[in-house]
Amino acid sequence: MTLTDHLAPSPYGVSVRDAAALGARHAAESELARSLHPAVAGALTGAGFPRHFVPAEFGGVPGTFAELVESVALLGEGCTSAAWCAALQAAHGRLAAHLPRRGQAELWGSGPDVPIAAAVVPPAGELAEESGGYRLTGRWHLASGVDHADWILLAAPEPGGGDRSPRVLALPRADFAVEDTWRNSGLRGTGSNSVVVTDVFVPRYRTMSRDVLAAGRPEESAARCHRVPFPLVASLMFAAPALGAARGALAAWTAVVGRGTGDGGVLLDDGLAQQVLARSSAEIDAAHLLLRGAAERADHAPLDRLPVARNMRDAAVAVEMLVAVVERLFRSGGTRVQSEAEPLQRFWRDVHALAGHGALRLAPAAAAYARSVVAEGV
Repeated sequence: MTLTDHLAPSPYGVSVRDAAALGARHAAESELARSLHPAVAGALTGAGFPRHFVPAEFGGVPGTFAELVESVALLGEGCTSAAWCAALQAAHGRLAAHLPRRGQAELWGSGPDVPIAAAVVPPAGELAEESGGYRLTGRWHLASGVDHADWILLAAPEPGGGDRSPRVLALPRADFAVEDTWRNSGLRGTGSNSVVVTDVFVPRYRTMSRDVLAAGRPEESAARCHRVPFPLVASLMFAAPALGAARGALAAWTAVVGRGTGDGGVLLDDGLAQQVLARSSAEIDAAHLLLRGAAERADHAPLDRLPVARNMRDAAVAVEMLVAVVERLFRSGGTRVQSEAEPLQRFWRDVHALAGHGALRLAPAAAAYARSVVAEGV
């Protein structure tokens, strides 16, 4: 199953549009629980997000980044947390496809619909090498969607220290515990809790150097989505939920200002409100074009330095634009949109939380783009 047609059912009979409607319906409950509602988590699996980048030999149909961005944005219109978890489920399946084949076979031995969480930046914990693998102990933070994950990818420093790249290890649910630590202002429903591992043996075939993720799989026979370098697509995956959140915020704002003023008037008849509507909708469309272009480069552009830098640049700029849109909508809505019953205040908190992710910072993206322009002589 792919996500190409938002109305197409998966083998479980769940379309992306179905999952989006369910996410919107349970958004307030997910926030209150600080974790996705179980029905929403199940719908993400049923709609095919965990399997989107799973290798075909294990039952996946390696999909495109363009498909994923559109599907994640659709989810985000109702629940940014559901969109965030969906994007990361797909992204983590792509990362797991870099494991040695035996490790992949163990992870997807029963099928491709396996929700995977991850905490690979920064590395943490202690790793000791022993015959056939490693002994792992430690604590990792901000593992989004871990409450509903069957496996997790964790990064730890290589034994002995030095300049070697951290090692990424895949652990099944039985090998880690979840600590209820997620108390954030936004993206509350993502359940980005902490993970604890105590003296667990991880076979070598379920590990890889994090350098492997950065470079992408080198085999020409590998699917395009597995050959792309991690920096080409990392920021794109984190930016896609913001597009849906801004669309949801605009819809929520329009519903509020269109209710009337109490004296028979409608606020959308006001010139200032009309300008807010026009400018905000246009900027959302512009951000969409930036993210769509980045997805097309991820799917088709040469795998060299400039496309990577352009994608980092465009994702960071798109998110800045979307945050500005939601900020404008929130401020112009006045106290009417600040009630906990109004979804606009949730979207406002979500996009600010999302924009704080390190992959979406403009400064490093701008520096990388400048270096690439100089190197390429563009």
